[in-house]
Amino acid sequence: MEQKMTFEQAKSCPIQFVLAMTDTLNVISGKWKLQIIGALLFGKSRRFTEIQRTMPKITPRMLSKELKELELNGIVKRTVHDSTPVLVEYELTESARQLQEVMDSMIQWGISHREEAKREIALEKLAV
Repeated sequence: MEQKMTFEQAKSCPIQFVLAMTDTLNVISGKWKLQIIGALLFGKSRRFTEIQRTMPKITPRMLSKELKELELNGIVKRTVHDSTPVLVEYELTESARQLQEVMDSMIQWGISHREEAKREIALEKLAV
């Protein structure tokens, strides 16, 4: 019987820490996945074209591929409505909604890092 790993156990063991981090990155890594998740965090569900509008540089083919991968990994739920024309909507699973905290931390870090980089560049220009 496999024992569940706790957060504290993973943090205290380098091997488990790396495995847990690898599992996470395998699901959300790539140029578009976090952006798709971010687009779906705002609102209950969205149609394909609504998601694409929030990410103008992604091609329809790439969006379709990424949505399929996210669905396979249990991050996105795809619902097909029996209507004419057929309506397909995407929404985050409950598990994926837990990424909100991770993404909030990443955004806070990104803002802070950008400001720090700007300060360093300004200081370098003053030193020259």
